[in-house]
Amino acid sequence: MSFDKPMPTDGTGVVQLDPWLEPFSPALRKRYSAYKTALDAIETHEGGLAHFAEGYKSMGFQVDSNGGVRYREWAPNAVEARLIGDFNSWSHTANPMKKSPFGVWECYVPPTAPGSCAIPHDSMVKISMTLPSGESIDRIPAWITRVTQDLNISPVYDGRFWNPSKEETYQFKHGHSTRGVEGLKIYEAHVGISSPNQRVTTYKEFETDVLPRIKKLGYNCIQMMAIMEHAYYASFGYQVTNFFAVSSRYGTPEELKSLIDKAHEMGLTVLLDVVHSHACKNILDGINMFDGTDHLYFHEGARGRHELWDSRLFNYGHHEVLRFLLSNLRFYMDVYMFDGFRFDGVTSMMYHHHGIGTGFSGGYHEYFGDSVDLEAMVYLMLANQLLHEIYPNAITIAEDVSGMPTLCRPVSEGGVGFDYRLSMAIPDMWIKLLKEKSDDAWDMGNIVHTLTNRRHLERSVAYAESHDQALVGDKTLAFWLMDKEMYDFMSDLTPLTPIIDRGLALHKMIRLLVHSLGGEAYLNFEGNEFGHPEWMDFPREGNGNSFAHARRQFNLVDDHLLRYRYLNDFDIAMNWLEDERKWLSSPQAFVSLKHEGDKVIVFERAGLVFIFNFNPTQSFTDYRIGVEVPGEYKVVLSSDEKRFGGHDRVSMEGKYFTTPLEWNGRPNWLQVYTPARTALVLGL
Repeated sequence: MSFDKPMPTDGTGVVQLDPWLEPFSPALRKRYSAYKTALDAIETHEGGLAHFAEGYKSMGFQVDSNGGVRYREWAPNAVEARLIGDFNSWSHTANPMKKSPFGVWECYVPPTAPGSCAIPHDSMVKISMTLPSGESIDRIPAWITRVTQDLNISPVYDGRFWNPSKEETYQFKHGHSTRGVEGLKIYEAHVGISSPNQRVTTYKEFETDVLPRIKKLGYNCIQMMAIMEHAYYASFGYQVTNFFAVSSRYGTPEELKSLIDKAHEMGLTVLLDVVHSHACKNILDGINMFDGTDHLYFHEGARGRHELWDSRLFNYGHHEVLRFLLSNLRFYMDVYMFDGFRFDGVTSMMYHHHGIGTGFSGGYHEYFGDSVDLEAMVYLMLANQLLHEIYPNAITIAEDVSGMPTLCRPVSEGGVGFDYRLSMAIPDMWIKLLKEKSDDAWDMGNIVHTLTNRRHLERSVAYAESHDQALVGDKTLAFWLMDKEMYDFMSDLTPLTPIIDRGLALHKMIRLLVHSLGGEAYLNFEGNEFGHPEWMDFPREGNGNSFAHARRQFNLVDDHLLRYRYLNDFDIAMNWLEDERKWLSSPQAFVSLKHEGDKVIVFERAGLVFIFNFNPTQSFTDYRIGVEVPGEYKVVLSSDEKRFGGHDRVSMEGKYFTTPLEWNGRPNWLQVYTPARTALVLGL
């Protein structure tokens, strides 16, 4: 990006990119000033942002070279504290703690012998505290890195002292991904549901069975969901209880490290879905009411509670909360070698109203008024500054439905610093179309507008569906298209019915259109690449604790008699073509045709010509389209190929020659045969 004049240093650099921001320069200055104030305080008192975010090296449990254990915890309301656990028979007198003027408690457990740790690996531990009232409370340490659950005894988690021997500690063989931000093709995955088995899938199974699938499909990035420990499996990981602990449902910390290392070996970038927008309100196995107050990590009273999510909201303005959250990010980058984060619930963070009962019209006043939570914005700016400063290839993605301008511009310009935002309007559009409109009533102009309506020079992740569309209460695209017949007519041994034929055709077209037109990155939720049937529902009381829908039925795509393989093979071809032609990292497409009568969309991107005929009945012979670059074009991808479940109506050997006459605003034209419900990609 180039500027005509020097970059302002007051946070208004983004105005040079978007002059419509000029009236909001005072708000941008105020936001940037608040960020600089917070950063300066960290620089002055903590030795810099990078060091400040190493709280995980000083808080919680730290084992020295001699085998001694130092334990530190922030709990200013407590008047007494002690470390209890299996190691001292849960004694309330054996390991008392001392309190610093800043409310941090500390104790040291010496080794039983040189090099012999007094606290056994994986044994249970807690902190016990006395409150000013005289009441005694026990809590799982806030910085704990391992918690486990024994449902035979209690649904409440137990804190574990994770300190494997050197031999048992996983040693990484591969470093962080060096891919960077360009051309991301993201496979959104939930480890627990990643097999056809009606049980929780493990880290090891995911590493062995799912990683090769992701690589073969042509995705270059995995977005791992529900990794941070959450007490309730059915929450999809969104009610985090223990921020530094990875979910024990799927295995051990070392097994997750092995999974990530294997992904890196395969050339895959690995992102973590990080939930810093709120926290589970659990007290016994969370951080709510940790020191007996409701305002340690969170705002007190109503401001500290999310009325829809029934969860607690962080006080981003508190120094120690910043230490906790920023260190949490660095912990996952340093210890687990994640390559970046998808930040969940960013809309909820950025506004005092959390997006509840608020529609965003796109008017800039909605983004820079009193409704904006300045402290949360500063936290997000600090988080992005930290990650991009320490890790040049780190990737951050914001889940924001509001359309906040400047969200994906660098902090130095006055932006919030994210690399991408999720284009959340796109899947909503497809569901609405499939629910409410007949095929001949689809509005080509509206489809194109929704796919291209994104901020200039702010990257977005396009997707036709994510986990949100698959969860209970909604249906996958494949199920919307084919639910009436998916159980009876997805076998090649059965007739290709009109419903299945339409479903296969539109599923391919929708994915390719979103992939090629909708953004600078593409995302798919696992299983949707082959049209996973049904919805997703976790074991809970309401369904008899069934795992029937808490799984991905990869067996369907592996059965060569079933038509799911056609959708899967198209995904492979689409992703690897992008890998070759790189349209995601090319400038936004030029759309030359949105024909409402014909139901045809034509655009060019990365030197390719994309032709989509959404007409449910009409094929067009010698259909004239405009192109920028003259030459001899050939078909490089057709959704109608037999190997993709199509009808082979387009010859893959055909050549298309341009004529140097203006057509649809382009200097050349060529003619193609475009069958009904077919997507074609032409290249020179």
